[in-house]
Amino acid sequence: MKVVFVIVSLAGGGAERVISILANQFVKKNIDVTIMMTAGDTVAYPLDKRIHLLCIGGTSGGSMRLRLRRIRKMREYFKANRDTVIISFGPGTSFFAVAASLFLKHRILISERNDPAICPHKKLRNMVYARAERLIFQTEDAKQCFPDRIKRKGIVIPNPVSGNLPAEYEGVRKKEIAAVGRLETQKNHRMLLQAFAMFHKEFPAYSLHLFGEGSLKEELERLAEQLKIKEQVVFEGFASNVPERIREMEMYVLSSDYEGISNSLLEAMAVGLPCVSTDCPIGGSRLCIDPGENGLLTPIGDAAAFAEAMGKIAADRNFAEKLSRNAREIREAYSEGNISDQWADVIGVRRKE
Repeated sequence: MKVVFVIVSLAGGGAERVISILANQFVKKNIDVTIMMTAGDTVAYPLDKRIHLLCIGGTSGGSMRLRLRRIRKMREYFKANRDTVIISFGPGTSFFAVAASLFLKHRILISERNDPAICPHKKLRNMVYARAERLIFQTEDAKQCFPDRIKRKGIVIPNPVSGNLPAEYEGVRKKEIAAVGRLETQKNHRMLLQAFAMFHKEFPAYSLHLFGEGSLKEELERLAEQLKIKEQVVFEGFASNVPERIREMEMYVLSSDYEGISNSLLEAMAVGLPCVSTDCPIGGSRLCIDPGENGLLTPIGDAAAFAEAMGKIAADRNFAEKLSRNAREIREAYSEGNISDQWADVIGVRRKE
């Protein structure tokens, strides 16, 4: 059996990272894997040389002509590979995959990757999703957002933790706090900076390190200056080796207003960082974190509660070590092998060892 993953590109991001992990694991099971990129040919993740890469075009810029050309190229591939299982990630890409495969009788799996509530075209999305054989959700909360005809096809599979992470850190930690994510509204770095400013009054030795690029960088730099924490906030930009960069830090923080399952949160827990996260929809952080045992959760948008949670970790070394020790267990529970086996079972190609 053949599998084709359909995604915009592999330029970077949570869904792209998950596809790279699944593709690498699938070829180890002797599954023929193709990754079809619909709008770009950038690949930011290491891939097994047995994986086929197929780029069918660039960004459309809203052009109907280019979108129709994209569908035509996708359909040509699907016609030539009628025994292929199509696995599409997200509503936009899935629209093109479903349109291109109409009447061709392929098996189609669709993976929802974010908070379903933010989709601006829910009726169209649900029509597309209804065409799928199975829907894969990251959390039960995401599954429950859909009508019954879609929920009946749904299964929950969390994100995998990369098998290439560095070992857990055991030494004295630096008084540094890591946040990883695009500098965009969803991540609510504004609230994070406000929380850090409150935290910094009691714990002035700490610095905050923001990993990621985005359109709000200049605005956030101005806010840091207004809050008088400019010297303590470091804009690190994009880094390809984030786990290595943050493993010796004091804690990891996630301030998002909504998320699927944050890959950076999983990686931070896996390398043993005490973590603070907003309890944001669609429940990904709540799925990973048992409050007070392997991390802390706070209400979304509540800077004071977030600052208090950070303070609990900074003030109590024994508590921080407990969170760190328990967080590491996620490395095995969400391992690449375990999660890829769940996916392979869904499509019926798991190779029994």
